[in-house]
Amino acid sequence: MDRIRRIAGREDGQAAPEYAGVVLLVATLLSIVLTMAGSALPGGSLARALASKLVCAVGSAGACGEEAAALDPSSPTEAVYGLELAAMLDERAPEISFEPDDFVSLPVDYRECRNRSCADSIRHGSLEHTQTGLEPTVFTHVIDCRDPEAAAAAGYDCSGERAGNVYLQYWLYYPDSATHGFGASGYHEDDWEGYQVKVDPETGQAEARASSHHGYNGRGGDPINDVGITAGKPGWDSVLGHLHVAAGSHAGMTERGDEDDRWLAPPNLRLIPLEPIAEAGDAPEFEITPPWGKGVWSDPEATGT
Repeated sequence: MDRIRRIAGREDGQAAPEYAGVVLLVATLLSIVLTMAGSALPGGSLARALASKLVCAVGSAGACGEEAAALDPSSPTEAVYGLELAAMLDERAPEISFEPDDFVSLPVDYRECRNRSCADSIRHGSLEHTQTGLEPTVFTHVIDCRDPEAAAAAGYDCSGERAGNVYLQYWLYYPDSATHGFGASGYHEDDWEGYQVKVDPETGQAEARASSHHGYNGRGGDPINDVGITAGKPGWDSVLGHLHVAAGSHAGMTERGDEDDRWLAPPNLRLIPLEPIAEAGDAPEFEITPPWGKGVWSDPEATGT
């Protein structure tokens, strides 16, 4: 027993060197495996956090500094939303498939690309980057309605049916939009389309919807109204995990098309929080209203897009 005490730790509460060394080695190996696996490994964020805690638990005060930081390289979503919400965003990120066409525009970071020449790809099958090598990017926004009063103080509407839910918003930027069949009248520079998931953390139940012109879609399209645009409606659907993108217009549905022959798997998507961008207030002018200017930014049940 005395030997165990000597190995596990000294009377002053510090871990013995040989014990600390073993734990640090295990934590470091775990971190290396997680780094190689990337976001494709379920629970990776939580495991990285646990590894960093192991370092702090067995080391001196300095071990919670550079060593722990190296073991816990927080993703942008973790840094903004914390581990729980970042994990939810990773888990619910959709596979994105594209309607057949000669080429496809991938969602990109507008700070890197605002021209089709850097966003397009002519490849088929599973896509990993644009034809110029840019990483497909999806911007995120989270409205946590589990504490309606705190959410209201932050400027979000979590009243009524919204209370208790967590709303995950995924926003896709494209350099332009051209609705097939409408000619020049269907074209505009810049395009923001969204995929949203409503989660009840208590029951685990979830619904999804995708933006389409002036309304939201589930697995099917919105009805066309008398002025030729989709009518606004909630659009929530039980079909989850997928975003189908129409050719040209980028309008979405939550179910993969039978003929879709290009897709972006969730591990190939870079998730970037929009909250710091919106707060900074230095984004360029867009021809289409950006997410932080839309009603759904503060009211997660809004039907306008």
